[in-house]
Amino acid sequence: MSHPAKIITVAMTGASGMPYGIRLLEILLQQRHRIYLLYSQAAQIVAQQEMGLTLSSRPKEAEAFLTGYFKAEPGLLKVFGREEWFAPVASGSNPADAMVICPCTMGTLSAVATGQSQKLIERAADVMLKEQRKLVIVPREMPFSIIHLENMLKLAQCGAVILPPNPGFYHHPQTIQDIVDFVVARILDHLSIAHSLMPRWGDPE
Repeated sequence: MSHPAKIITVAMTGASGMPYGIRLLEILLQQRHRIYLLYSQAAQIVAQQEMGLTLSSRPKEAEAFLTGYFKAEPGLLKVFGREEWFAPVASGSNPADAMVICPCTMGTLSAVATGQSQKLIERAADVMLKEQRKLVIVPREMPFSIIHLENMLKLAQCGAVILPPNPGFYHHPQTIQDIVDFVVARILDHLSIAHSLMPRWGDPE
């Protein structure tokens, strides 16, 4: 069954867990959804460290590279700079259908929870909250402090989905990719995007 393409903002920050964000981006592009991609300077460092992936600071270069990397249809992916305030994501007059911050640092979580909006990622998340659109936050930290938990509670009360990347093991994962896919599958579920990354509980394999 085909579903209408969505516009999804994907933001990646400097927490460990870049494979989750990259896999999410891959699946969304495979399904021909339009993607607005934002990433922090720290995310560029983590992408290189964890995946050997170089994310350019120049949006057009990043678009061309990632479109080729994922063999995506040209034009589906749009990358914005960290302070590109004329980007669609910066205004409630042109919001995306949903936004995912994956992985999300505790610093970004705090900034969104307190409405700071000093960077485009924070502003885009603020737009999602004020326009009552879907915002999924994938916080990557361990353990959580009381400050972290209070910020997550505040965001949950504002309507955000707090989805820590805590994989289950009932599907008997055999590879790291299986574990990554478990988390990405749950993100896609909350975006109401169909997938076949893993069997659902109770369904025959």
